[in-house]
Formats: sequence, structure tokens, C-alpha cells
Amino acid sequence: MSKWLKEHGLFLVNLGLFVVFLGGMILTGAANYNEEQSAHGQPTVSVIGFLGTGEFVEATFENWESEFLQMGMYVVLTIFLFQKGSSESKPIGPEAAQDQDPRDTFAKEDTPGPVKQGGLALKVYEHSLSILLFALFLASFILHAFGGAAAYNDEQAVHGGETVTVLQYAGTSRFWFESFQNWQSEFLAVAVLVGASVYLREKGSPESKPVDEPHSETGA
Repeated sequence: MSKWLKEHGLFLVNLGLFVVFLGGMILTGAANYNEEQSAHGQPTVSVIGFLGTGEFVEATFENWESEFLQMGMYVVLTIFLFQKGSSESKPIGPEAAQDQDPRDTFAKEDTPGPVKQGGLALKVYEHSLSILLFALFLASFILHAFGGAAAYNDEQAVHGGETVTVLQYAGTSRFWFESFQNWQSEFLAVAVLVGASVYLREKGSPESKPVDEPHSETGA
């Protein structure tokens, strides 16, 4: 068991932190929601009931969409673009291992099934990471619109305004402000990591070059 935990520790710890922070978001979000409801003379909800509100759905998927967009774009952009000296970039000169065509290699016993099968299965598999990330982005984007519309309509009902459909809400400045305010921060974080990894180091991390490696050395 200890070997298995060591081999999967990075995934498990990040998944655990996600659960902890999501739980914190739900508890504090429900408390904040009920405070606002009480202030406007509206009924409060339980923690479980809060999960079905537009405010929770909007807040959750508004953030998820930016994360998956950032990661999907990063995966695709690193195929074509380089940053001299950055550990986040492929080497500029020689062909990287990621660029090798699997059709030109011999299949081994532990080679992934789609590679052995070839054809359409391989074509999809060799882009499966970006497909997953962009599919999650699209799903989160749609759920953000649904949750945002529900939250907006709740506010309109309290103030006697007109409600909107999901498509109408997706065309509002509020919806795009919510998206852009998250997207810009995600790409700023990526730019800082790409640029800082040229000159700064973190011993023991695969996101950093070896501490004694020259600034001009690109990739791993």
C-alpha cells in the first residue's frame, strides 16, 4: 500500500485538497447565501439545498471553465511554441520525444492499446489529452451559463426585474465579465511560470530545471 501511495501521491494529494477546498467553498458559500437571503427577507436553504442554487453552480463552473481552458490551451500551445531557457518548453533545436510519430515505433507489451490498434483509435488517442480538457471546458462553460442565468433570475425576482433565458444571459456583459476575469488570471499565472522558470529554480521539482543548469538551457 505504501508503494502505491508513493507512486500516486501527487494525484491523491491534489484530489484531496480539491475535496477539502470544495467543502470549504460549499459551507462558506451556503452561509453567505443565507445571509443575503435573510437580508432581503427571502427563505434560507440548507447546505444540501445550496448545491442546487444558481449561485453555487455559477461560482463553481465559472472557475472550472477557466482552469480547463488554461490547461487545454497550454497543452496545445506547447506543441508549436517555445520559450528559450524555460523548463516549460520543449527543446528548440532537436526533436523532442513528444514529437515522435508512434507509427514509426515498435509496440511493446505495455504500449497503450490505441497505439497498437492504429487507425482512428490512434488518431483520437494522440490528441486525447487536449480533447478531454476542452470537453471539460465546454461543459463547464455551459453549466456556468445555466447557473449564472438562474442566479440572475433569482436577483431579478427579488427586485421585480425581467428574467432571461440561458441564451440571453450568455449574451450579457455580466456573463462575459465573469468569464474574462477568471481567464485573464489563469494565463497570467502560466506566463509567470514560463518566464520565471528561465531564471528561478525549485530544487526537486520537475517544473524547474536543475539548480545549476544555465538560464539558456531550454526544456528537459
